[in-house]
Amino acid sequence: MASSCNVVSMALLACLVLNSLVFVAHGGDFYQDFDLTWGDKRGKIFNGGKLLSLSLDRVSGSGFKSKKEYLFGRIDMQLKLVAGNSAGTVTAYYLSSQGPTHDEIDFEFLGNLSGDPYILHTNVFTQGKGNREQQFYLWFDPTRNFHTYSIIWKPQHIIFLVDNIPIRVFKNAESIGVPFPKSQPMRIYSSLWNADDWATRGGLVKTDWAKAPFTAYYRNFIANACVWSGRSSSCAKTNSVSAGAWETNELDAPGRRRLRWVQKYFMIYNYCTDLKRFPQGVPPECKRPRF
Repeated sequence: MASSCNVVSMALLACLVLNSLVFVAHGGDFYQDFDLTWGDKRGKIFNGGKLLSLSLDRVSGSGFKSKKEYLFGRIDMQLKLVAGNSAGTVTAYYLSSQGPTHDEIDFEFLGNLSGDPYILHTNVFTQGKGNREQQFYLWFDPTRNFHTYSIIWKPQHIIFLVDNIPIRVFKNAESIGVPFPKSQPMRIYSSLWNADDWATRGGLVKTDWAKAPFTAYYRNFIANACVWSGRSSSCAKTNSVSAGAWETNELDAPGRRRLRWVQKYFMIYNYCTDLKRFPQGVPPECKRPRF
């Protein structure tokens, strides 16, 4: 990780850090916004609903989901990931609908041995099919402090952001036959679970249960989004599926520069360049301009 950061000018890095600090979330109430769904009390809400934790031990992991469903918007959550030797663990934070043809927008944080970087795994599912993975190292230690992980989901595109820095854009390519998640409302989910059969170096490094319990923390949830209720959206009264302040969250020139910076220095896997996986040619959306 240090070698990757050294190639970036200190001025640019300082600018990015400054901008990430400016984006400070003021969160809601976890009691009001989420349900602890599994884990037999390994998930906890405290500090008057301002902080939530999930834990994993040899017996079970834990998880939660949002009480509300959303159809387009911006979702922000601050996470502090499992510290120390987190090899074999996965902290998943994602949007998902239900059913065999579900849509899904994923952040997954793959643990590693102490001192090694986490891997941030992203994916987009449409109509039950994913296989659109991109993976990144982060330019900071995600276990020392809280950082903001955001999804902007619009009819035109999906943007993944870390501390308000875009790391990935998935554009709507329905015009060339690529399905896009735009009709199924999704809830917010998160879980902490054991995946040592694949998560760390393809399953070569197993979970060290002597280090359990493993714990991740959450705070400052914000959903600036269209809430789905029954068969209608809270944005319907505006006669626009793109209504809301998050509509302005397009990538400007500085945003595109930051995206290129992340993808140049911190991306470690991109399905669009995996010719071994797609010997007959990469998926059609990969042939379009990225930004």
